Amino acid sequence: MARPTKAQRAAIAKRRADAIDLRLAGIDWLTIGRKLAADPAVNTDRVPYPQGYGAELYAKGKEPPADDALIRAACKDVRTALAERITELDEQVDELRAVEVERLDRLFFVAYRKAVREGELPAIDRALRVMERRARLLGLDAPERREITGAEGGPVHVEHADLADLEALIDVTEEAARGGGE
Repeated sequence: MARPTKAQRAAIAKRRADAIDLRLAGIDWLTIGRKLAADPAVNTDRVPYPQGYGAELYAKGKEPPADDALIRAACKDVRTALAERITELDEQVDELRAVEVERLDRLFFVAYRKAVREGELPAIDRALRVMERRARLLGLDAPERREITGAEGGPVHVEHADLADLEALIDVTEEAARGGGE
């Protein structure tokens, strides 16, 4: 299959955005598929969405795509569009993180210089806070290690567990994760 033209790519992006909008509005997958395939029974606007929904079949009066094919196409469009949006958001987050690191570096330089030159305790505290924030932002801190042990620090033994036992174990692990089990 030939690569879509710029106009076709724009129409595909519009189709995918419309698929997300329809799904967010609570429309079922089959209706979305029919709408985006220009099915005259559903799409009174007869908007021709290109690339894969069978609009050309409706236009030629041929047998339309099967319902399961329309559902798969609608699901694929929504998944693809969401994945593209997530990638786009990840890139924006990375850019924003880089800007925040630059800001923190500037703040640190001011606090560090004052802490070193003048030995001011508030400046030292401020420099440490900036360093902590920078480490959190960049994920530099090592994760805190937690272990759940049985009696006297030994292993947890589970031979037979019913639902109540499993729920109790979950409660213990959640409490330990919150810091209450120390």
